[in-house]
Amino acid sequence: MPIELNYLDTGGAGTPLVVIHGLFGSADNWRSHIKAWESSRRVVAVDLRNHGRSPHVTGMGYAEMAGDVLALLDRLSIPCAHLLGHSMGGKVVISLARLAPERVASLIVGDIAPVAYGHDHDSVFAGLRRVVEGRPANRREADALLAEHVSEKAVRLFLATNLVRGEPEGMALRLGLDEIQDDYESIMGEPAGSEPFTGPTLVLRGRDSHYVADEHLPALHEVLPEARLVTLEAGHWLHAEQPEAFRESIDEFLAAVESGAA
Repeated sequence: MPIELNYLDTGGAGTPLVVIHGLFGSADNWRSHIKAWESSRRVVAVDLRNHGRSPHVTGMGYAEMAGDVLALLDRLSIPCAHLLGHSMGGKVVISLARLAPERVASLIVGDIAPVAYGHDHDSVFAGLRRVVEGRPANRREADALLAEHVSEKAVRLFLATNLVRGEPEGMALRLGLDEIQDDYESIMGEPAGSEPFTGPTLVLRGRDSHYVADEHLPALHEVLPEARLVTLEAGHWLHAEQPEAFRESIDEFLAAVESGAA
């Protein structure tokens, strides 16, 4: 059963751009991009289940998460949209495009391939568990707890976007951490769907990231045969590391799609 997702909606005319974050992210992470886009197009940014301000529920399968997004499109009376997803969100939009291609005007995938990956977040889960157990009074204390397991400052800053003021005092996580960790195997698995998506597709990858390596390209083109591949001088967080180049690539792609040139 789909759940009612939290979202940000700029309003406006035309085919919307629906933006879907990655694991441990939220719609809030995309505010600078939304601000840049909102003058020229409607943008809807989604909090997936167990993330941001959306409900915490059991199950992180891609068919379920794609179903949540489809239900939101129905609720907003959006018959067709451009879909942009980063990392886990990329697998969500690939799933949606394979399951309901008639709802997808174009597909934009940020640094993920439609393949299963190995465990890659053990230290992150350990750090987040430490924060929950440590009940930090402020963000400085939370960062110190995270640092016991997560050495990269940039990663800790990203994870800290999930901190909120708890009750009665101190910081708490708004993530559905138990639900995410319980179904982590699904998150690291392949997208849902059995047929390729043959609509216009842009895949953006970071040159310094391992998530869309050359060895993944045969699988990528099997699932997304029309994919145009663009490599940015960045790692996995290409939208944060190269925001202008990221947006420029997307703007050029969407202009071509909407003009009928793609």
